[in-house]
Amino acid sequence: MKLKQLAPAILVVSLLAAPAVSGASEELARNSNCLACHKMDTRLVGPSLQEIAAKYKDDATAADTLVEKVKAGGVGVWGQIPMPPNPLVNDADAKTLVDWILSL
Repeated sequence: MKLKQLAPAILVVSLLAAPAVSGASEELARNSNCLACHKMDTRLVGPSLQEIAAKYKDDATAADTLVEKVKAGGVGVWGQIPMPPNPLVNDADAKTLVDWILSL
């Protein structure tokens, strides 16, 4: 089968899968306690996930920076309330979370 014939099917599958990935990522955020301090579109203890996405949208190094921030924690980027380290979040899950946040 030619690629031109497969393209519509690939598009449909990717569109149907997107909400599942987003839902799985939100569930991962919930299970990793991210949503205890961050909400989707409003500040809580930390910035909203949408604020984070907007701040880093043009930063090519954002994903690596934020994965490290998820793992090690930090302070000063969004004020003086520290983000605690999350050593129990493995590298793959941290990358999934960051990719999801940056896609918002």
